[in-house]
Amino acid sequence: MSVFRRPGVVLTDHTFNVPLDHRDPAGERIEVYAREVVAAGREEEQLPWLLFLQGGPGGRSPRPSAREGWPARALDDYRVLLLDQRGTGRSTPANRQTVPLRGGPEQQAAYLAHFRADSIVRDAELIRRALLGEDGRWSLLGQSFGGFCALTYLSLAPEGLREVMITGGLAGLGRDAHEVYRAAYPRVERKNERYYRDFPQDVAAVRRIAAHLLRAQKAGEPVRLPDGGLLTVEAFQSLGMLLGTASGPAVLHYLLEDAWVPGADGPELSDTFLAGVQAQLSFVSNPLYAVLHESIYGQGASTGWAAQQVRGEFPRFDAARALEGDAPVFFTGEMIYPWMFGTDPALGPLEEAAHLLASREDWPPLYDAGRLAENTVPVAAAVYHDDMYVDTAHSLETAAAVRGLRTWVTDEFEHDGLRADGDRVLGRLIAMVRGQV
Repeated sequence: MSVFRRPGVVLTDHTFNVPLDHRDPAGERIEVYAREVVAAGREEEQLPWLLFLQGGPGGRSPRPSAREGWPARALDDYRVLLLDQRGTGRSTPANRQTVPLRGGPEQQAAYLAHFRADSIVRDAELIRRALLGEDGRWSLLGQSFGGFCALTYLSLAPEGLREVMITGGLAGLGRDAHEVYRAAYPRVERKNERYYRDFPQDVAAVRRIAAHLLRAQKAGEPVRLPDGGLLTVEAFQSLGMLLGTASGPAVLHYLLEDAWVPGADGPELSDTFLAGVQAQLSFVSNPLYAVLHESIYGQGASTGWAAQQVRGEFPRFDAARALEGDAPVFFTGEMIYPWMFGTDPALGPLEEAAHLLASREDWPPLYDAGRLAENTVPVAAAVYHDDMYVDTAHSLETAAAVRGLRTWVTDEFEHDGLRADGDRVLGRLIAMVRGQV
């Protein structure tokens, strides 16, 4: 266990040995890493613990370099534990290099099925007992998918929790993947409309790039990214993931500004642009996001690549159709499509396993509606009005189904409100769970 200091904080490394399958505690083990963070000068104090669950799936915990962001507010009250959820960061990795070592696609899919919220929660419970003792309880902060995990925690092991705070992560308890995406595409349409209102010059810029990519595809000479991945028009459209964050629309606009350079045969897409696109689109650092994304909605039924199935119901996302007229080409949002496993080198070796996971029909439930209806743990949730990633109506349905859950519905932030103004967002939720507001 190593300890090191950064300005205003003391950080301690922890590694825990946990079962791959919690139903078989004597079976295979994996490692889960977590970083303890405490305010400098308060290392010896008996502070309450706050577990942070990152968004994703597949996102590692933050890497603090100082007392800054939302942890600065948290450290006023807590000793914080930043968990690298299983398969991410410094925990036993699950990626294109390691998963094929499990064997064929069936073995790989069986292995990856152990990386959902229910397993993450059971890891957290083992860690809680190791750090706090059997009767110790800790607070929980869940961002986005971390909020989904918080609902699973309240369903499986509420006795380990003293209070829960959720930001942009109240999942629809009974909503399947197809319902989730039927609600999502209209929200993404609205984000596109706003983007083009803010940057009207980008209508022509996006159309020009999309037309170029379509011509290249039809000619059998697709555009390649620096890592060898394919930049198809559909991949280009998936840059719309940026439209759901506070700074994302500006990031997309500035990326488009660098699109073209003079080439030997006329204008061509610049290396700067292609490198910037790759940085946004590659799953090399978080492959579990793509592999498991739809499974976070799987409960007793196949997800079946729901985002791809539903997309055809929303013709404004058909780039070829838009280019036939004068309509803007719309970007997509937080959708994972099966073709991504053929365009991104980080995903290619996991393609067959991903298809098996998408067709799996016996996903166990992630939430216990009866237990949530009897909840006694104080819960407060920031619900962002018209959140592109999580449907507001679904979130409010869930809020009504969880006893004692209080919501703060606000249109001041996008999905990344915790990152944009952590002091205000977290401070408000702390006051809510304590009954101060």
